[in-house]
Amino acid sequence: MLKGISPLLSPDLLAILCRMGHGDTLVLADAHFPGHSVNALTLRADGLKIPDLLDAILPLFELDDFIEAPVAMMAPVPGDSADPAVEAAYRAAIDRHAPKTPPIAMIERFAFYEMAKGAFAVVMTGDTSKYGNILLTKGVTPSV
Repeated sequence: MLKGISPLLSPDLLAILCRMGHGDTLVLADAHFPGHSVNALTLRADGLKIPDLLDAILPLFELDDFIEAPVAMMAPVPGDSADPAVEAAYRAAIDRHAPKTPPIAMIERFAFYEMAKGAFAVVMTGDTSKYGNILLTKGVTPSV
């Protein structure tokens, strides 16, 4: 156990976060996402909800401030809708740790899958929120 690091972060996930570089992306996926089909580096975080994982990751993870949208979610398909409480929960976690982050971008479903293919890793959670997938782009850790 490490002091000051959330017990929600597995050793494998901590290693992934450490190995990621500036501009690399991480997908936190809901339980329905085809993570293993789209990305060879897929970790399991069954039982965890994405807002809780965001609260664990964001104190350790600098979001990219050189791009327009360092955080993006999968947009609902035409004719469907997402629960606005999902985005609000994500935004609340982001605001606690990186309040200057621009609004969360919305990415069309198949474009999101393509981005997930190129992501550094996908983390499959137990979250069953519809359209709960979120993509984080890592930035440069500021010097102290």
